[in-house]
Amino acid sequence: MMMMLTPERMAPLKARRLGIDTHHEPTLYLPAHSHVCRSEGFESLSRVLITTHQNLHLIASLNIVTGELLADDEVGFSESAWQRLELNAKDPVWLSHPKPVQSLSHVRAKVYGHELDDLQFQSIINDIVDGRYADVHLAAFITACGDDNLTDKEITSLTQAMVKSGNIVDWQLPMVVDKHCVGGLPGNRTTPIVVSILTACGLTVPKTSSRAITSPAGTADTMETLTEVSLTLEQMRQVVGSQGGCLAWGGAMHLSPADDLLIQVERALDIDSEGQLIASVLSKKIAAGATHVLIDIPVGPTAKVRSQEAADRLAESFRVVAANLGLKLQVLLTDGSQPVGRGIGPALEAHDLLAVLQNLPSAPQDLKQRAEQVAGAMLAMVKEISVEEGVALAEETLNNGSAWAKFRAICEAQGGLRQPPVAHYRYALVAERKGRISQIDNRILAKIAKLAGAPADPAAGVEIQVKLGDEVECQDILLMIHAENAGELNYAVEYLNDHTEVIQLDSNDQGVPIQPC
Repeated sequence: MMMMLTPERMAPLKARRLGIDTHHEPTLYLPAHSHVCRSEGFESLSRVLITTHQNLHLIASLNIVTGELLADDEVGFSESAWQRLELNAKDPVWLSHPKPVQSLSHVRAKVYGHELDDLQFQSIINDIVDGRYADVHLAAFITACGDDNLTDKEITSLTQAMVKSGNIVDWQLPMVVDKHCVGGLPGNRTTPIVVSILTACGLTVPKTSSRAITSPAGTADTMETLTEVSLTLEQMRQVVGSQGGCLAWGGAMHLSPADDLLIQVERALDIDSEGQLIASVLSKKIAAGATHVLIDIPVGPTAKVRSQEAADRLAESFRVVAANLGLKLQVLLTDGSQPVGRGIGPALEAHDLLAVLQNLPSAPQDLKQRAEQVAGAMLAMVKEISVEEGVALAEETLNNGSAWAKFRAICEAQGGLRQPPVAHYRYALVAERKGRISQIDNRILAKIAKLAGAPADPAAGVEIQVKLGDEVECQDILLMIHAENAGELNYAVEYLNDHTEVIQLDSNDQGVPIQPC
C-alpha cells in the first residue's frame, strides 16, 4: 500500500524573505530545479498551500525563478506573504496543493449570464476572504458582475454575503447615521465636514471610508494627511464613544473584508460597476452599525453618473437593496457638472476642508455649501425637520466654530491633528486669451491628478482656479499641477498637452493651449 505524505512528513523548505512588493497578493518563489516542483508538479502561477511550523496556513501564487537567486532547499516569499505568515529567516515551511476552489464554478456561471443565489454568493465571498482566489479569479468575478449584470436580488445577496464575511458592530443605539458619495466628482471632500457638523449636533457617526478606487483621492487618503486613520475596531469604539464619531479607514477593522480585496483589483482594472458599488457601500454601512444612510449621487456629463436617467436607476437600486436589508436610506442627487473646491488629491483636498471648517476667507464656498446641503438633508432625515431647517442648522454649526472644534477633537482622539504636506513641483496652465469658462472635464482632471502621483503621493494632484461661468483674462491661471517629483510632473503635463479640452472657453472653443509660466 502506498503511503501519502502529508505536508508535515515531507521535507520542509527554508523560508527566505525576498523583499518583493506584490501589493496585496501573496506570492512564492521556487527555483526551477527545486525537488518540490518536480514531486508536486508545481509550475509558474500554480496556487500553493503553505503550512508553517506554527501551523499557520496561506494560499499563494507561485513564480518559478532561474539562476542562483534561491538554493535548492529554499523558498522565497513576497512581502505580503512573509508578513501574513509571521515568518523568520530559515523557518521550515511545507508546500502542498490546496483543495480545489468549488465556488469558481459559480463565477463561471455568472460569466455565462446565470443568476446566482444567496448560498452561491456566500461561497464565493467566503473563498475570497479565505485567500483562495488569485487576482485573476477576482478579476473574473468583478468583470462578470459588471455592466449591470446583477439584479437587485443578486446585489442584496452579494451585500449580505459581504457583511457576514467580517466583523459587525452593534452600537446598541436606536440611531446611527452615515453617508456616502458614489464619486466621480474630483475634490468633493464633504465627508469630514459633514461628520464634524453632525457629531457637533449630537448625532453618532462612526464614519469608515475606503481609499481611492478610480479617483485621485478617497476620504481615507485625505484624512490620512491630517491624522491616523488605520484604527482597530476597539480604537474606533473608543473614538466614537468619546467624540460621537470618527473618520477612519475601514480596511483595518475587518468590516466587510471582501470589499477591500475586491477594491484592490477594481482599482487595477479601473472598474467600479453599479451592482458592486451598491454592495460595497451598503455592506460597509451595515457592518459599521449604521441605521440611517444618505447616498450622494453627483450627476453631470463628465461625472461617474452622467444622466438623470442613470441617476434615477442607481438611486432606485440603492433604495430597493437597502429596504431588503432593513436599512433606512435617502438619496440626494447633486450637481456633478464640475469639480468641488479647488484641490484634487489628498493633501490639496485636506487644505480645502480645513479652510471651510476654520471659516477662512479663502475657503472654497462651493465645498462649504455642498457640505451644508448634505449635512442639512441628513439632519432633516433624522430630526424630523425640514431640509431648509436642516441646512440652516448645518450652516450655523459651521459658522459658530462648533464643527471645527469637533473635527479637532476627533483627530486628537485618533492620534493627533497634523498639517497636510505640500508638493515641491508645480506647473500652471494659463488662458491664452480672454473668455468665459464654458466646460470643465471632471474625468480628464482626475486623470491628470493621478498621473501627477495622487493618491500614492499625498501632496500630488491638481489645483483648479476657475469655475463654470467665470470670466478670465489672458494669462490668468486656470489650473496648477502639483507633483512630488519631476518625472510624474512631466507625465501629467504631457497628458495635459494632449487633452487641452480639459477647460474650455466659450461654447465654440476647442481647448486652451498650454503656456509655460
